[in-house]
Amino acid sequence: MSDQPSASDVQKRPPNNNLLFAGIILIILIIAAAFVLLNSTDKSQTAIEVEQPIAERPMMELKPENDPVVNAPSVNPEKPADLTVPTPRPVEPEPQVKPLPTLDESDPVVVAKLDEYLTDAAMSLVINDDVIRRGVVFIDNLAKGKIAQKHTPVERPEESFSVIEGEILTVDPNSYERYTPYVKIFTSMSAAQIVRLYDEYKPLINDAYAEIGYQGDVFNQTLEEAIDLLLDTPEPKGDMPLLRDSVTYQYAYSEWERLPAAQKQLLRMGPENMKKIKAVLRNVKKELDNQ
Repeated sequence: MSDQPSASDVQKRPPNNNLLFAGIILIILIIAAAFVLLNSTDKSQTAIEVEQPIAERPMMELKPENDPVVNAPSVNPEKPADLTVPTPRPVEPEPQVKPLPTLDESDPVVVAKLDEYLTDAAMSLVINDDVIRRGVVFIDNLAKGKIAQKHTPVERPEESFSVIEGEILTVDPNSYERYTPYVKIFTSMSAAQIVRLYDEYKPLINDAYAEIGYQGDVFNQTLEEAIDLLLDTPEPKGDMPLLRDSVTYQYAYSEWERLPAAQKQLLRMGPENMKKIKAVLRNVKKELDNQ
């Protein structure tokens, strides 16, 4: 028997360098496995140390007499303030409008109404007979530039017209003062009050206007025409010379003398009184236009 290996044995055994290589690979795998295992073990331990499980606490059992819910006093919920239904206020009845009297019976009512606005001194100048009829006829004539002396709604001034005689005749300024009480009647009421009175008694005014031949609601236009005519009255910048004509006087300048009687009457009241009257007339016209 020979000590030399057979040929088959030689072929089955790997060479020595291959064994060495396999050993190196095996050592690397063992180190890698150990590294992985060691790291995973450290992480699991760290997680256990950080995330400690919460210990369950034993529940306390309350006896019924110690239960705050059982022994809590009963509370009745109140209604919120915003849900409270307010008590309805009693509805006040609308004031009843008294029916107007007839035209023939209207004087006491109209005079009483005027007395609410005017002073006793002013009321003493008002003619309280056929008040509405007088006013309607007077304004109708004013719209035509005329003065209805027999239908004037106020008493005539007691003082007489006076002049200053010199080189030329001129109106005495003191003569204007006799019209001041009448201007106070006109200016003591606001334009709104005047128009309110006009609207209140407009049915009776239309009745009085129908008596003198006008039909329908046409007095409003007549009133505006009378206002426009008075507002168109020229305003002198100085003295107005006069001419004596028998027992009367005329304006020396023909342009003044040719003015309608209604405008000349306004001139005789003086420049200050005329300005006050025109101011009220403008406001009255504005109130009428806004209706």
